[in-house]
Amino acid sequence: MTLKYYHAEPLANSLKSMVPLKEKGLAYASIYVDLHKFEQHQPWFVAINPEGQVPVLDHDGVIITHTTVINEYLEDAFPDDQPASGPLRPKDPVGAARMRYWNKFIDEHVMNFVSMHGWHRLVGVIARNIESGEFEKLLAHIPLPDQRKKWATARSGFSESDLQNATDKIEYALAKIEAQLGETAWLAGDTYTLADINFFSHCGAMVERMFPEMAVATRFPRLVDWRERVKARPAVAEALKSEDRTAPGLRTWSGDR
Repeated sequence: MTLKYYHAEPLANSLKSMVPLKEKGLAYASIYVDLHKFEQHQPWFVAINPEGQVPVLDHDGVIITHTTVINEYLEDAFPDDQPASGPLRPKDPVGAARMRYWNKFIDEHVMNFVSMHGWHRLVGVIARNIESGEFEKLLAHIPLPDQRKKWATARSGFSESDLQNATDKIEYALAKIEAQLGETAWLAGDTYTLADINFFSHCGAMVERMFPEMAVATRFPRLVDWRERVKARPAVAEALKSEDRTAPGLRTWSGDR
C-alpha cells in the first residue's frame, strides 16, 4: 500500500486531510506543492489533478480530490486504523448523519467566506505584485474558471458589500457552533470527528488572528475551549508542524489556490 499526499502549508484544506492521516497513523509520502510559485497550475501537477488544486491523495495510483471526499475515503479504505478516541466518522447512522450535517454546513457556509477574507488581505498582495502581462499568462494556466475569476478579483479587490456579507456569515457560524458546544462536547456529539477537523482547519485555528474585532475569546468561550482541545491532540500538533514555505509576512491562511 502506497499513499502520497500532495499538499501546501498545514492550514485550511491541506491541513484538513493531513490531520486524519496523522490521527489514523497512516504512513504516507508528503509532497509539498508551493502555491506561491503556482506549482498547482504546472503541467506536472495538472496531470495529477486536472482542476489544479491541492490537496490530492494518491492511493496506489487512485487519485482522490476534495477534502471532505478524501476524509471519508480514508475512513472507508482504512476502517481499522483509528485514533484511541474512536473512529473519525461515527459508526451509528445518527452520529454519521450529524457529522455530515456539520461538514456540509462548514463546506457551504464557512469555508468560502473565510477564504474571501484571506484572498482579499493576502492573495491580493501577491496578485498585485505580478506585472500585468505576466499575470494574464498565469491566469491562462488556471484550469477552473471560478479560480481564474477569484485571482482576478483578488488583484482588483473584493467589494465592501461582499466582504461584509462574508463577515456576517462567519459571525453566524461562530454563534451556531458556540451554541452546539453548549449541548455536546464536540460538534457532532460526544466524540471528536471529521467535522471538528473540518472547522478547526478552516476557521477555528486562526479566527482570532483574522478577525480580532469579533472578540472571540470573550464572546465564544466554548469555541476557544474546543479549539484548545483540538490543538492538544498529538496528531493535530504534528500536522501543524508540517512543511511551510510561505513567506513569513504572509503566514496567515489565505485559502488553497
